[in-house]
Amino acid sequence: MTSIVHQPFAFDLGPLPLTGFGIAMLGAFLIGQIVAQSELTRRGHDGDVMGDIVIAAVIGGLLGGKVYYAILTGDAASLAGRAGFVFWGGLMGGVLACFAWIRFKKLSWAQISDASAIGLAAAYAVGRSGCWAVGDDYGRAWASRFAVKFPAGAPPSTVQNMIGSFGQSDLAGRPMNEVVAVYPTQLFEVAMGVGMFLVLWRLRDHKHAAGWLFGAYCVLAGLERIAVEFFRAKDDQLLGPFTLAQGFGFAFLIGGLLWMQARRTVGNNAPGIYARR
Repeated sequence: MTSIVHQPFAFDLGPLPLTGFGIAMLGAFLIGQIVAQSELTRRGHDGDVMGDIVIAAVIGGLLGGKVYYAILTGDAASLAGRAGFVFWGGLMGGVLACFAWIRFKKLSWAQISDASAIGLAAAYAVGRSGCWAVGDDYGRAWASRFAVKFPAGAPPSTVQNMIGSFGQSDLAGRPMNEVVAVYPTQLFEVAMGVGMFLVLWRLRDHKHAAGWLFGAYCVLAGLERIAVEFFRAKDDQLLGPFTLAQGFGFAFLIGGLLWMQARRTVGNNAPGIYARR
């Protein structure tokens, strides 16, 4: 069966090497800032604060992703390496850094997180395209004409890597250097990221208290991660067939539902999303 063969997107701009992942990350933070800043401004708040908040998100996201990866692999040396920017670590690190900065500047976490929820979904869709560009975070072996081979992926989708790194023992017996066709889960995530953005955009004029939309984002992000993990090439089982990432996804799902309930009704201590005139 013929499969799609992927080649990484990378080129040199003079002495500067550029990869699809780096370009996508830059685009993700840029689109996230534009969307959140525009939404804050539309609601009558100061959208210019998003510049500093995005810087906090970049620093916290990079540190969180690296620390999560180091804990997951038990390899402290990876903190100084290039690998290991894990989504959940990056998300939690970014959220914590933004929360700390917002509190330090005495701004409203509820208002900013509500508007930022839409930007987070847009940024996720753009960012995951970078994983596709470099051939990272692909799925399990898949016998389909829509499956993709990653001969130069990170790592290549060879039988050796699928068994040794991802525990897909059902491939045993095949040549170890054979490149396996797999689920292109990066594209699944891009599509689901776009779907999350569209849902949150549709809900952006909600009548609940500020912060409610961030809870909705957490619910959607948790559902997205739980779903895609069933197709990912992973070897971090938490409970039966469920992975550690699905555990975090479930936690975000429950936390999001609780936060949506807590911010369901506008009140004296829970203002709506629009600035008071």
